[in-house]
Amino acid sequence: MTTVPSLTLNNGATMPQLGYGVWQVPDDQAAEAVGTALRAGYRSIDTAAVYENERGTGQALAASGIDREELFVTTKVWNSDHGYDSALRAFDASLERLGLDYVDLYLIHWPVPSRGAYVDTYKAMEKIHADGRARSIGVSNFLPEHLERLMDATSVVPVLNQIELHPQLAQADARAFHVRHGIATEAWSPLGQGRGLLDLPQVAAVARKHGRTPAQVVLRWHLQLGNVVIPKSVTPSRIEENIDIFGFALDDDDLAAFASLDQGRRLGPDPAHFG
Repeated sequence: MTTVPSLTLNNGATMPQLGYGVWQVPDDQAAEAVGTALRAGYRSIDTAAVYENERGTGQALAASGIDREELFVTTKVWNSDHGYDSALRAFDASLERLGLDYVDLYLIHWPVPSRGAYVDTYKAMEKIHADGRARSIGVSNFLPEHLERLMDATSVVPVLNQIELHPQLAQADARAFHVRHGIATEAWSPLGQGRGLLDLPQVAAVARKHGRTPAQVVLRWHLQLGNVVIPKSVTPSRIEENIDIFGFALDDDDLAAFASLDQGRRLGPDPAHFG
């Protein structure tokens, strides 16, 4: 079984650098898909209230027989539950659906700046963290200006910001901001949702050079940048393929080839306006 390296977060907690994401996995398929991932060696599972698959995810965790301390479970509060009291209620509901006493990481899913409530939401998360029910807290899809406002108004620096990140949206400025403030960068849509990225000749050439698949070399690129990465698939062979990325390394020429792909192009919503 593959051993995934861990990163140490700014609060001293450790997190596997590669995990399994369940976005768009229906709840009635989540137990099987997450179970497959756990058997393949994944120990970090990323879900969210809005994915509507926390219950199936929790069933897989319970059925796995893996000690809770070996697992790293992330979930997120959705946009409609921003605000102090709403966020507390949303967390209770997520914990109940997951069937857990605590989560390892709780995130604000989007900042929704038009509502201006993410600071109050985060203050609720600080209470959840202080109570030991979320061992770490962080954010998702926050721009540097959102992070600056949050850090000015609260006392717990987010351990992590989960953002859209792939070779065509390398997010160098955001990653540099995170480094300056001790915030880990986690990539969602790390493979660009398959929209042509894996078919690009530069990616194919690097894959051939290493005798790997295009997905494997893109995931390897993420690890070498220092990103946390959470590829999603419901296909068992791909779940296994995506964790088999530790027996090779990209060289400077490979990294330069990937750097040439950055177009600053989002596939998902713009966090400045979404929600």
